[in-house]
Amino acid sequence: MDYAKDVLVSTDWVAQNLNTPGIRLIEVDEDILLYDTGHIPGAVKLDWQTDLWHPVERDFITPEEVSALLSRLGIGPDDQIILYGDKSNWWAAYAYWFLSYSGVKNLKLMNGGRQKWIAEGRETTTDAPQVQATQYPQLTRDESLRAFRDEVKAHLESVRSGSGALVDVRSPDEFSGKVTHMPAYPQEGVLRGGHIPGARSIPWARATNEDGTFKSAEELKALYAGEGVTPDKDVIAYCRIAERSSHSWFVLRELLGYPRVRNYDGSWTEWGNAVGMPIEKTYSEA
Repeated sequence: MDYAKDVLVSTDWVAQNLNTPGIRLIEVDEDILLYDTGHIPGAVKLDWQTDLWHPVERDFITPEEVSALLSRLGIGPDDQIILYGDKSNWWAAYAYWFLSYSGVKNLKLMNGGRQKWIAEGRETTTDAPQVQATQYPQLTRDESLRAFRDEVKAHLESVRSGSGALVDVRSPDEFSGKVTHMPAYPQEGVLRGGHIPGARSIPWARATNEDGTFKSAEELKALYAGEGVTPDKDVIAYCRIAERSSHSWFVLRELLGYPRVRNYDGSWTEWGNAVGMPIEKTYSEA
């Protein structure tokens, strides 16, 4: 496929390496109960809310706590971590982005995620693996991978000048302002619908095939370049709460090799509720 980085493995590769020392599988699902109904043998479970988020503040756990999490999961610094999950790897990509932001190396995604593994009738188990705790070393965050609200606001000038780009990966109806949340997700709605001024609408799913795998490098290049999102620009991606935009961040930075791509994890649930943040809306009931 000629992707920029070697960050994908196939379901065949995973099946052939289930018992290979140093290969560690982590399942990250939106539906946290899925793991218990059957997972890839040897895979450990990561809960994106309780494991990655601060228990009270709207923020992430600290780098020290990330080290403790990986230690608890029995993962060492030289292990190859393979992430996969449901929703075409939404939350696996979210974990990939967050762990990258936290300074974790040796990360890859299983192309197609859980849905492809299950569709192929491959082996699953309900047994949780027995792991031995490790001592994962201290981590340092890579702040170049994350965008905060005020940084996004300042970025609007770059978008206007053409040196920067904003990618809104939500559905067209969310982008236009017709709806304020995805179907069945009213708890993640906001006071105002629309999008950040100057953002390009490139829904995350346009980067995937029907089986959940990523499209070819050439198809992906054409998709983003066709919307003016090119490698020479400083790019920020966003959605509602950053799970879908993590998927697009992965495409842009890891598969296509764009050098400057940040994920705005506050996304629309923050921007659409914040005082003084500019919004564009293209939907009208008239």
